[in-house]
Amino acid sequence: MDEKVYLEKLEKREIKPTAIRLLILKAMTRFTRAFSLLDLETELDTVDKSTIFRTINLFLDHHLIHVIDDGSGSLKYSVCSNECTCSIDDLHAHFYCRNCHKTFCLRKIHVPTVALPGDFTLESINYVLKGLCAECSSRVES
Repeated sequence: MDEKVYLEKLEKREIKPTAIRLLILKAMTRFTRAFSLLDLETELDTVDKSTIFRTINLFLDHHLIHVIDDGSGSLKYSVCSNECTCSIDDLHAHFYCRNCHKTFCLRKIHVPTVALPGDFTLESINYVLKGLCAECSSRVES
C-alpha cells in the first residue's frame, strides 16, 4: 500500500501521524486475520513493547482498530475499514479456530440485534463463533 493511504487512515481518525505510528499501522494491515499484542510485538521486534501497547490504546480510542475477546485469554485486534465507526451497527461476527487458535473477522456477518429492557444501556457486544477454520477443516478431511 502507498504511504498516502496510511496517512489518510490516521488523518481520518484524527491521529497525528508519527513514524512509529505509521510503522505499527503498516504492520497491523499486513495481518490477514485478527492479531494479538504478542503477534504485533513479534512482527515489530525492534519496537519497544510499551510503545506498541500505547499505540494500540490510541488506535482503539480513535476507532482505527477494534478489539476482539475470542475467549482464548488473549485479546485480538483488527484494523477497521474506513467506513467503520465502531458503533453497534458496525459490529460483525468473529470466528475462533480451536485448532490453530487464529481469529478471523467475518465482516459480512453482522451481529444480531437484541431487544433489551428500556432501562438497560448497551455498550458492547462480543459475537464469536468457534470451530475449525477452512485450512484446519481441510486437514481433518484429508
